[in-house]
Amino acid sequence: MARPREFDEQDVVAKATHLFWCRGYNATSVRDLGAELDLKQSSLYRTFTDKRTLFLRALDHYRATESAQAEEQLSVPGSSLQTLRDWLIWMVDHEAGRGCFVVNTATELGATDPAVRQRTEAAFEGTRKTLASLLRRGIRDGDLPTTLDVDAAVESLFTTVLGLRVRERAGHDAQRLATAIDFTIKTLAGPAA
Repeated sequence: MARPREFDEQDVVAKATHLFWCRGYNATSVRDLGAELDLKQSSLYRTFTDKRTLFLRALDHYRATESAQAEEQLSVPGSSLQTLRDWLIWMVDHEAGRGCFVVNTATELGATDPAVRQRTEAAFEGTRKTLASLLRRGIRDGDLPTTLDVDAAVESLFTTVLGLRVRERAGHDAQRLATAIDFTIKTLAGPAA
């Protein structure tokens, strides 16, 4: 008869998410996971099959929590430009030197692992769609010029977001990042701003 599990699987995934987020996939060993999660390797393998499977679960957990929180912040009512600025500032302040788990994963594994690439691209597409929706709302509400090329603006903003994520992870000064954010917002608003 199999012994019952003595741990909460979702709690383990949440803790593994934090560890992978801070260290990355390759720098996190099964031994590290066992020590951090207070699990024997046999329990880890029995529940999650292998490190990669646990990593994919952690990435899914991050997307379901952190990414969803970011999308919520971009959907708040009010000035689209203020909403965008608030989100960008929150993004570089919130992660505390960890960067974004999705961006970190894309740069580490995105080109070599199809399952990882599918997840990171889905997360990126979600961000693009949310940004496009926010920009269209800004045009409709008069916050943004009617001549704004939404598709081009989304690509520019998305590139800015990725750059901010990398710079935040690299420990760049928050005030310098805020300067870049303010310039981006001013550029989007157009010459009348």
